[in-house]
Amino acid sequence: MLPPMTTIPISEQSVAPRFFGWRIVSAAFVLAIFGWGAGFYGPPIYLHAVISRTHWSLGFVSAAVTLHFLIGAVVVANLPALHRRFGVPLVTAAGAVALALGVLGWALAHEPWQLLLATLPSGAGWVAMGAAAVNAIVAPWFVAKRPAALAMAYNGASIGGVVFSPLWVLLIEELGFATAAAAVGVVMVVVVGALSRGIFALTPERLGQQPDGATQLTVPKSAGMNAPVLPGRALWRSPRFLTLAAGMALGLFAQIGLIAHLFSLLVPALGEQGAGLAMGGATAAAIGGRSLVNLLMPAGADRRLIASVSYLVQVGGSLLLILAAGSDVPLLLLGVACFGLGIGNATSLPPLIAQVEFAREDVLRAIALIVAIAQASYAFAPAAFGAIRALTPAEGSAVPLVFAAAAGLQLMAIGCLLFGRRG
Repeated sequence: MLPPMTTIPISEQSVAPRFFGWRIVSAAFVLAIFGWGAGFYGPPIYLHAVISRTHWSLGFVSAAVTLHFLIGAVVVANLPALHRRFGVPLVTAAGAVALALGVLGWALAHEPWQLLLATLPSGAGWVAMGAAAVNAIVAPWFVAKRPAALAMAYNGASIGGVVFSPLWVLLIEELGFATAAAAVGVVMVVVVGALSRGIFALTPERLGQQPDGATQLTVPKSAGMNAPVLPGRALWRSPRFLTLAAGMALGLFAQIGLIAHLFSLLVPALGEQGAGLAMGGATAAAIGGRSLVNLLMPAGADRRLIASVSYLVQVGGSLLLILAAGSDVPLLLLGVACFGLGIGNATSLPPLIAQVEFAREDVLRAIALIVAIAQASYAFAPAAFGAIRALTPAEGSAVPLVFAAAAGLQLMAIGCLLFGRRG
């Protein structure tokens, strides 16, 4: 439980008439749509398009997808340093250019080495528009209202999946992969470039405003004020950092691994159209789950406990999917909905935990590192869950093992989060 709030008086003359923070949130929402739509939800579709055009092996193109995410993990770990050196607007705009060029490289690759080369800009570019970037853009504008602000901004990630997954399929089918990549890339660079110059370049100090738009800045005393600064390797020796990083990595490994195979696991019972609708429902549930946490989470709540409850709901969803035995449609749909409720929280809650557990000087670095660790881990999740299916003699017997693996990993994530709670 957080201690009583401390009020810091601030001159009313320094506050602008209209708080600009919510415009920042709206712009970050749009950024997330493009970042996740092209850099996260796009690669599974690129994989299919590349194989259809080149007839390269599934294993090789899947390895390219993994490399895409691993490169992103390296870059996102250094994102705070890049922001300090070059500024958030320039890094964000450069990320959009890199992602656009990378996706075009996926579309034009005629040799295997060309595809691997394309993963460099695509992997590096998308994380400049991903979770750590959105947090870095929104965090300076909010303290007390940061959970609500980040929830709204991160909902752009889910909308990116809803919009771009079918959009990529339609554009590639109608225009071809190369033309589709060029068209989306141009729009993305123009929009993100405009947002970077006109919105992200503005700071509270530049506009004479304060976080949350208040004339008095109210913050929890423990929100970084009592936490020791952890420079250099000291952060890596912190139990709070290690348990938070492990919890996020395990939770996202389970999510990404299951999501990568969920469509094909649902097709036998629901058909392709029904399975597609169910996947869309999971994304909608993710928005609902994140919004629900935003509405119900008290200011002084134990955020690790809330994240654990969110994972527990997903564990329940996996158990319902096991009980459905691949044929009980109501149980399948209920299981998908329960699993979907926690998808968004797995991304948005860890930064909020870091906000109250680390000193202000360490928050952005801690968030960048936990995101990098999680991304480096979940890059291998689709292959790992695929191995579970491949090593099981009968596909039907593999179904409960896949869901059980997801539930087991998320129970381990809960254990990590609870182990790192304050006494």
